[in-house]
Amino acid sequence: MTSRIPRDSRLRLVRPRPLAAAPRAMTQRPSRRPAPRPPEGTPAQAELARMARSQLAGAARVAHWADAALGPGRDAGQHDGKATLSDASAERAAADLGLTVAQVRADWDTARLAGLVEVHGDSARPGWRLRAWDRDDSAVLRGWVALFDAWSLAHPEPPEQEAAAVAEVVSAMPQVLSFLQLSAGPVPVEQLLDLLEQRVTELRTERCEIPFGPQPEPEQAAPEQADPGQTDAHQADPGHADPEDTPLEPLLDWALHALASVGALTYGDAQATLTPLGSWAVWVKLEQICVAAQSPAGNIEAVAEEMLRGCAQLRPKAARDEYRAWLAARPVGSAVTELLGAARGEDALLRGLAFEALRVVGAPAEPDVRAVVDEPTLRPYALLWLAVHDGADPEDAHEVLTREEATWLWVDTAAAVADHGEAPLLVRHLESAVQPTVPMLLDEVRAVGHPRTVQVLVALAAAHPDPALAKAVRRAAFQVHTGGS
Repeated sequence: MTSRIPRDSRLRLVRPRPLAAAPRAMTQRPSRRPAPRPPEGTPAQAELARMARSQLAGAARVAHWADAALGPGRDAGQHDGKATLSDASAERAAADLGLTVAQVRADWDTARLAGLVEVHGDSARPGWRLRAWDRDDSAVLRGWVALFDAWSLAHPEPPEQEAAAVAEVVSAMPQVLSFLQLSAGPVPVEQLLDLLEQRVTELRTERCEIPFGPQPEPEQAAPEQADPGQTDAHQADPGHADPEDTPLEPLLDWALHALASVGALTYGDAQATLTPLGSWAVWVKLEQICVAAQSPAGNIEAVAEEMLRGCAQLRPKAARDEYRAWLAARPVGSAVTELLGAARGEDALLRGLAFEALRVVGAPAEPDVRAVVDEPTLRPYALLWLAVHDGADPEDAHEVLTREEATWLWVDTAAAVADHGEAPLLVRHLESAVQPTVPMLLDEVRAVGHPRTVQVLVALAAAHPDPALAKAVRRAAFQVHTGGS
């Protein structure tokens, strides 16, 4: 006579994988679109990363020094909301590193722009890119691209330039950089100036709007009432300068020098040439725009929920490119609000993808993510996001979750797999559970109170090829449904 009760040996789980990998289980199917290849002659990623490390060596050195020498609670910064080094800290760093105070401050500013240090209020702390500096080429390249994106901050414009004209040139430079990338060689500055003038004219034309409705007639002062002194003073006031009267040649010179200072191009002898890093970065940005424009969902214009659905079938890298293009088209604050709104919905897949997109946002999303930690539906995702943001290895981030939170996240992720994945994916999802056996998993799943528990267990029972395990899972689903123990 044999027992019909399943033995534990048949229900034992394999060694669990880190739970942080579970939300990606349903996105690992091959992409229908082959990954674009960079232009011929582009160095390999390892060589590009070596160039980026060289460009950011001074910033990394100062960031490592601050990490070791400036502990929490010390008077290391000024209370300006920018985490600027105090005079004492800058002088100490200069002495320790054999630099001038001006060099230390310049490298510190570069480290902030590249994400090697992250600013939180009046304090700064090492960024995750600094932690991964020596072992992760992609982290180094993303840090350099962040500096490349902030070229106008890395090398501020001359104070005498009209602010509106500077803003127009900054907006027009992506087209100039695209032309340089397509030229794949030196381009005369005269040709770049002509292109810049055309683009600025287009921007001014797009901005020119005539108000609807009847307009009041302008008041005309009598000749004898006009004050010539006041008129001359107004005309001479540089604060009232018309940006259209500002010559663009000095601003182009400033922009090219700024881009050269971050290593994006070389500038001299009245011509400019993109460096391999600069050419690669411009190509990446053009590809991001093209990929998003080709998306069936029209991801750039789509709301967050539609954008996330459009990214669900992509490989992780392709999805991150989509997230960056979508984020670039809207203010950070409203984008984060949209993503968290999508995460609060009923679709667990969108919940996981929303937090993947928030990882692309980085430090600007931290206050909003911390604000949702107390929401039960979002808490496990927010805790994992914050752990990685604070420098934890993504493979170890799940250790910040309690057993109950980890079980809740396992059920939520299983719901995403059940809704959008295939049966084998749901069976493999068992491997990510923190419990060593199925009976222990089922006991804790029943207790965690996730609203999708019954549906997840029914789907798992239908998918699993082991009859004994499937029967045990169906029994647990029935007990949850009826409220039994």
